[in-house]
Amino acid sequence: MTEFSFVCGGVRADRYAAGPTLVFRLRVTAAGNARVHALALRCQIRIEPARRAYESAEADGLSDLFGERSRWGSTLQPVQFAQVPLMVPGFTGETEADLVVPCTYDMDVAATRYLTALAGGEVPLLMLFSGTAFTGAGGFQVEPVPWDREAVFRMPVATWREMLEQHFPGCGWIRLPGDTMDALLAYRSRHALPSWEAALKALLDDSGAADPPRSDPLRALTGTVGRTDP
Repeated sequence: MTEFSFVCGGVRADRYAAGPTLVFRLRVTAAGNARVHALALRCQIRIEPARRAYESAEADGLSDLFGERSRWGSTLQPVQFAQVPLMVPGFTGETEADLVVPCTYDMDVAATRYLTALAGGEVPLLMLFSGTAFTGAGGFQVEPVPWDREAVFRMPVATWREMLEQHFPGCGWIRLPGDTMDALLAYRSRHALPSWEAALKALLDDSGAADPPRSDPLRALTGTVGRTDP
């Protein structure tokens, strides 16, 4: 079988993508200068938290994922970051290809919570590869790409933040249940508010006044939110 090896040479934020997207630059090598007609890969990317140090503020932000710092010896386990396919066109010996990874700013996703808690430095990643290779000098044969093919890479935290700023400058996200979202939309429409931000600010202001009627669908929202200073 053809021996394949993989190296990640860099990463960039795709400023032209419709949503937050990272593009990893891969170098793929086929041993013996072998002829490869195509390479259909499955790429799994994991964060390996144990391979970097953390400041006190970062440790506090990661407590909901890994618990108290005293327990990290057993709780600092890998975190799934992405799983994406990649089709590499034909080449002989060696080639480079872009691995496009769509990302999310959903704070209910463990990888997003982890990355958001980091103040700087690098994110230790492990990239795992498997799939199918179509090879052969005169004709072609089908070979598996062994599941143990991998590459390590340290992604700058600054690249992650740059990607988010391109799409959500200065913003954060909250995921709400459907019935709460419907109630919030009804409140916004009823008060002719121009944005979601204006609706939430109005709710925060209203929470300092008398309790709304029990029939108000937003009672659960406003009854538990305390007024905050601007």
